[in-house]
Amino acid sequence: MDSQTRHALKQDKLVEATQSGLGWVEQHRAQLVRASLAAVVLLVAIVGGAVYYQHQSAEAQVALGQALEIYNSPLRQPGEPEDGSYKTAAERSAAANKQFSEVASKYGSFEAGKIAQYFAGLTEIDLGKTADAEASLKSVSGSYRKDLAALAKVALAGLYLQTGKTPQAVDLYKQLIAKPTDTVPASAAQLQLAAVYEKTDPLQAKQIYAVLKDKDKTGAAGQIAAQKLNPGAAQGPRLQ
Repeated sequence: MDSQTRHALKQDKLVEATQSGLGWVEQHRAQLVRASLAAVVLLVAIVGGAVYYQHQSAEAQVALGQALEIYNSPLRQPGEPEDGSYKTAAERSAAANKQFSEVASKYGSFEAGKIAQYFAGLTEIDLGKTADAEASLKSVSGSYRKDLAALAKVALAGLYLQTGKTPQAVDLYKQLIAKPTDTVPASAAQLQLAAVYEKTDPLQAKQIYAVLKDKDKTGAAGQIAAQKLNPGAAQGPRLQ
């Protein structure tokens, strides 16, 4: 077969394939239109969902900021006018707790909502609502945000100590030591655990302080540990 014939055959096959493809498109035009429309609708939904999420996230952050303003507001001094400030810490905590709880309920799936839940737990501790505080802090302690979860565990451990649940507090401190975060370094959790052991197991407390003193000689944790081991260097309880 000469080159001219081969070239002619190739052109015939190309034309045939093109015609076949065009025929398939013509037969399935309606399906293709529906598929294209579905893709466009999906894209619009994705874009719209992203815009809505960003809008809701911004609203959540604003609401959290307003609650934090209440939480951090100074108390009203005697003789000062009642200009929206709070006379007592309990009054302020109650107002802040209401705001934090609303933000956590409305925006629970957002980062700001999780932070609000943490502060709701703190204000519930202030108000003596131990059961509510435990529930709030437990929900945050399992958060995917490890830094926030660690803070919740510290607060929860403190609550357990207040309510006589020392073993649960010890367990939380051990978890924090095993998996430290930027917000709760292992050394901070070790100091907390040693403070508990000062009352329940002084020898164990001394061992933890000794490790910290040698490991962090120039750091704050190491200096605190050294003071605990050597009460003569600074005021503090002598460990026997």
